[in-house]
Amino acid sequence: MAIRGEEQEPGKRTGIKKYFDIHKPVFWPSVFLITAMIITTLLLGDQAEEIFSTIQSAITDNAGWLFVIAVNVFIVFSLFIAFSRFGDIRLGGKDAEPDFSTMAWFAMLFSAGMGIGIMFWSVAEPVFHYLSPPMAEGETVEAAQQAMNLTYLHWGFHAWAIYAVVGLSLGFFAFNRGLPLSFRSVFYPLIGDRIKGWMGDVIDVLAVLATLFGLATSLGLGVLQVSAGLNHVFGLPDNIFLQVGIIVAITGVATVSVVLGIDKGVRVLSELNVRIAALFLLFMILVGPTIFIMDSFIQNFGGYFSSVATFSFWTESYAGTNWQGSWTIFYWAWWISWSPYVGMFIARISKGRSVKEFILGVLIVPSIVTFLWMSAFGSSAINLEMNGIGNLGDAVNNNVATALFVFLEQFPLGMITSVIAIVLILSFFVTSSDSGSLVIDGLTSGGKLDAPVGQRIFWAQTEGLVAAILLIGGGLSALQTASISTGLPFVLILLLMCYSLRQGLSREYKELHQKVKDKEREDYKKLVKETIKHQKENQ
Repeated sequence: MAIRGEEQEPGKRTGIKKYFDIHKPVFWPSVFLITAMIITTLLLGDQAEEIFSTIQSAITDNAGWLFVIAVNVFIVFSLFIAFSRFGDIRLGGKDAEPDFSTMAWFAMLFSAGMGIGIMFWSVAEPVFHYLSPPMAEGETVEAAQQAMNLTYLHWGFHAWAIYAVVGLSLGFFAFNRGLPLSFRSVFYPLIGDRIKGWMGDVIDVLAVLATLFGLATSLGLGVLQVSAGLNHVFGLPDNIFLQVGIIVAITGVATVSVVLGIDKGVRVLSELNVRIAALFLLFMILVGPTIFIMDSFIQNFGGYFSSVATFSFWTESYAGTNWQGSWTIFYWAWWISWSPYVGMFIARISKGRSVKEFILGVLIVPSIVTFLWMSAFGSSAINLEMNGIGNLGDAVNNNVATALFVFLEQFPLGMITSVIAIVLILSFFVTSSDSGSLVIDGLTSGGKLDAPVGQRIFWAQTEGLVAAILLIGGGLSALQTASISTGLPFVLILLLMCYSLRQGLSREYKELHQKVKDKEREDYKKLVKETIKHQKENQ
């Protein structure tokens, strides 16, 4: 089955298709809605931030329970699929081989899924929870333990389960069922050929919006942190002009990377990111409180598993507070809004992996690395705060984007590590932007894997523009609202996706086993014929 605008070889493109090869029912509505949002934000001016906050509160107050249920469904479903009879099904067929080495695969997984986020929140979030925990007295040992349990919850298996479900669904229907690598393809078992019409178009438009605003949130956080870091380290003015200038500069670099494509651009930068991040983490473990970091990593891990059921199903129903809306619900909506981008990117790089290898690889390795990172930075930050060193609490309350740099000052080579941190954030910024552009290219071109260069440039520039407008229009509140607003309708799509994937895998399993039975039957017939022939010859 092919959708309008079926993929063609780049060398055969002529005229305008050298630069833009779009699927109009998805491309133009997406552009229109994005433009409308940008114009509305600019026209609202100072009112924008207040309106964004109101929208965010309305969604978290009324639909928070839906996000809580959905995210738990995703992690249970992904584990069920991994250890079911479907686990041996291979993306691309039984003879498919991986396109990338395991190390390169993990590097791109981590860069796409968590990059900028763990740089921004690894110090700030644990300290914030330590000072103001939702279910304990602040600045106590219990608060410290709860802070790390919550941080692990927000950044661990639940987040990666969302990516695993989306990535596996997209990869399976593209590589095993021969459908375009597009969100609409996942729903073929539910709506059949209607994915070619307006229903499929609506699904892909929602995926474009979720991807764009999820990316804008991450890019906006990265810019806020880089700006704060440049101010803290070099004394540059931390204002909107510097922030927009950073977006312009990095968007330019991301544009070059996206033109180069996955193998020459995204893969190379992702591997560079992971190497720098690994050295950064190793340095922190060695110069920081090494024994404390390793002790806390183990204790945090156990604490997380002992409390995960309580925290993952907690909805503040008896507390009468709104803490969860600004944290857990924001994270679930953020990961869901990021899932089209991360899921499609993971799908593109995962051909040749088995279902079990895919799910366990996506769930376990990035989560464990993230846990170690959060312990090295977050637990160490709490340790400093508990001992009255560094005034990290003041940094978090005054400007959350400065928390990492204030933290690094407490250890040797603070200036150098701060500069390295800025470089790492910028590098993650680039890989997020260019890989996101490649994903949106595919969605707006009818599922093509090689959209023209002009189209890639257009979406790379658009991502930077949206991030800049959101920062101008409402700062962090606008970024969070963008994620939550696009995450709400998309959570329903992802729940339907679980059922659709289950149906697709079941059909694939039956077909594979039918082929095995047919082959066994043919082999048996052949053996019988040869036996009879041999007996006749002997007579």
